[in-house]
Amino acid sequence: MPIANHTDQLTALVEAGVREHVFPGAAWAVGTVDHHAMGAAGRLTPETSSAAMQVDTLFDIASLTKIISVWSLVGQLVKQNRLRLDSRLADLLPGTAGYALAPITIFQLLTHTAGLPLRARLRASYGDVYDDIVRGVLREPLEGIPGQAVEYTDRAALILGLVIERLLGMPLDVALAEHVLQPLGMTATGYGPVAPRHGQLVAPTEYCDEAGAHLAGTVHDFSTRLLGGVCGISGLFSNVPDLQRFLRAMLNPHGDVFDAAWVRESLTVQTGDLQPSRGLFWHPAAGTGPQDDVWCHLGFTGTAMWISPRRGRYAVLLTNKLYYTREFDRINDIRRDFMRCAFDL
Repeated sequence: MPIANHTDQLTALVEAGVREHVFPGAAWAVGTVDHHAMGAAGRLTPETSSAAMQVDTLFDIASLTKIISVWSLVGQLVKQNRLRLDSRLADLLPGTAGYALAPITIFQLLTHTAGLPLRARLRASYGDVYDDIVRGVLREPLEGIPGQAVEYTDRAALILGLVIERLLGMPLDVALAEHVLQPLGMTATGYGPVAPRHGQLVAPTEYCDEAGAHLAGTVHDFSTRLLGGVCGISGLFSNVPDLQRFLRAMLNPHGDVFDAAWVRESLTVQTGDLQPSRGLFWHPAAGTGPQDDVWCHLGFTGTAMWISPRRGRYAVLLTNKLYYTREFDRINDIRRDFMRCAFDL
């Protein structure tokens, strides 16, 4: 089905989400390398006086940061032969020497099979000083047996971010801007905090007791805030047009940002018979099979993006559902219906 034919159905899905108070507002797109449809619905907040959501509204994209930042930069380091999937942390981060993380590999981190702790507990475990937190994370014991189970954890992206900073000799936000955002023209994307600018809207997320308001322009993820706002876990703010640039470049990988072999390997199941299946940081979209070739990553704030090289198509759905609730059943229903419509499933 031509891309333009999706507009009415996708618009109806998103508007229903606003009407049923799943999220105050949303922006979305579906496209190929050459064509796309996009739209927005609702407002920044439920208040009638709130500004209408726009297609270029900035969102706290939460764990989509893991893809835009960590996955992209790891891929470049692999292409440059500065990093291998079988590289051990003991050879990359001296702070792991003699501790449980030492033999863990980059592959295990990217497939969430390293046996890392599943809960953050950073401040409770290590306080609020950055160096103490990093030292503690690199020395902590595993909670599972490496290679035996797929268990999603933020720790993987946090540790990979530290690997990237050590190998490139620069902070993660600087590396991301230089090696990914600038080459792709993603001028609206970056780590927060984001100050409101004329004509640039920022979607608010959850109410914060400490701030006495809904967070807007400040990252929602507490671990990321504790680490100063820049890490592999979360922290990026972006919008639909910039994420389109990223996904289009993945569909047509060339130049210095994406290597075709890295994209192909990442969007292939790497975890054998273990469930849930994982590629390299990407995972098959819920409710799809290998024949569908639709890959996904989600964000806790209500964000999602999908890509299918076989179909030559991508989709983005950014919402601020966290404004209302941490309950995910209804947003996941909308995500499923949106994905199935976008990819003609």
